[in-house]
Parts: sequence; structure tokens; C-alpha cells
Amino acid sequence: MVSSDQRRRQLAREKYARQQQRRAEARHKAKRRNVIIAGVLAVFVAAGAAAYATAGLAGGGHDDAAAAAPTKPADPCARPEKGAPSRKTWKKEPEMSVDTSATYTAKLRTTCGEIELRLDAAKAPHTVNSFAFLAKQGYFDHSRCHRLVDSGIYVLQCGDPTGTGRGTPGYTIPDENLKDPRLKGDVYPAGTVAMANRYDGKNDKTRNTGGSQFFLVYQDSKLPPNYTPFGRITGGTDVLKKITDAGSSPDPESGDTAPNATVVINRATVTTS
Repeated sequence: MVSSDQRRRQLAREKYARQQQRRAEARHKAKRRNVIIAGVLAVFVAAGAAAYATAGLAGGGHDDAAAAAPTKPADPCARPEKGAPSRKTWKKEPEMSVDTSATYTAKLRTTCGEIELRLDAAKAPHTVNSFAFLAKQGYFDHSRCHRLVDSGIYVLQCGDPTGTGRGTPGYTIPDENLKDPRLKGDVYPAGTVAMANRYDGKNDKTRNTGGSQFFLVYQDSKLPPNYTPFGRITGGTDVLKKITDAGSSPDPESGDTAPNATVVINRATVTTS
């Protein structure tokens, strides 16, 4: 006869085995997902026979390593300022008011420090016009940078007040500047600021679907030239390093990788000179 203690130990072992199986399945599922968002779709697609890196969300390893629960590093960032993310949406792209001869500077005052961007209105007027409009409307304020990809490609993604990767301002903007000479060899160089979109890599009807979400490239990243480059990071590389050093954690359900650091844009501003 099996004693009550033996039965408890047996049930505990079975529960542990089920937990490990679920974790392994979640890692496998997450690893198969591409994680650079395309608006509401989190994919980027290889062009032709060229192989583009996808970001592995969880590393493989022995069962002993899998059994050990990962430990998140200490959060290097401050608490967000009081305020709620925007719920505003608009039915159409804002009226063009950008001055293509002017210099536009964006400042993202985040919980981790300030990041400064130089926006290229001459090469991406629709994108810069929209970005400046949304910043003026407070659309980015109190929004979380919801995705950090640190394997295969190296980007921090922001601009979605819902924090889900599916949020939009209600309108779309056209793709621009996709033949920028800086995108040599289908590499978005470190320091690039680019727009996410819903292009699926196959159907041209899914082009021209950028919205509010953008990503900051903190290390050279091999990507097909499908994402509008509209600026450069000119300040705050130390802030990005702080964020990236803290790493990311995969979401077993969505396959996304959220930064371990609490990266929230307290305030976004755009100025002209």
C-alpha cells in the first residue's frame, strides 16, 4: 500500500513534470515566432532565398538548466510618472504641415533616462509629420516600450499606448525612404530609428501600413528594407545600454519579448529649428 507521504511525493513529481513540459512547449512556441512587429502582426519575412535572422526568445539547454527558474535582474529604471496612456485615435492621417527644410529633434524622456532623436523630414515627410503630430497630442506620453529584441536583431520598440503591440492611432501612413543608402546589405545600422508596419512580406496590399509604433536599433540588425527609416539616435546610447543590459523575457502566449527594465515614455516632444 502506498503511504500518504509517498502519494504526496508522487503527485508533486507529476505536477513538476507537467510544469516542465508546459515550459518547454512555451519556449518552443516562442522560439518559432518572429518578433519584430509589423503593426498588429509580429513578423518580418525573408526576401527571396536570403535568410534573415529571427530572434530566439528562449535558449535551448539541458533539462537541468531548464528546471532552474530564470532570475530577472534588478530593474535599472525609475517608476513611471503619474498619468495614463493615451486612448486617442484619428480617422485619417494628419494634414501635412512638416517643413522638409527644417531640422526636427525628438526627445523621449523615459523612466530610464532621456533619448534624443534627429528626425529626417526631407526623406520621410509623412512619417515625421505624423510622429510630430502624435507627440504634440501627448499620444506617446505614459506609454511603455513593450518589446526588446536582443537576439538576431537588436531593437527596442515603442509607440503603442496599449502596450500590446497591436495599438494604432487609427490611421496609417505610407512607407518612405526604403532605398536609403545607409541600409547597405539589408542591414539597419545601429542608431537607426524606423517605423513598424503590417507588411507581411508577400502581399503589396499590406504595404503602407505604418502607424505609431517605431523601433530604435541599438546594434546593426539584418532586416529586409521594408521599414521606413526616419531618423537617427543622437543622444541616450547609455540609456539604451542600461535597458538592453537588463535583458528581456519571453511571453509564452504571444511570443513577444518584453524588456526586463520598466521602460516608459513619461513625455515625448518634438522641436523644430
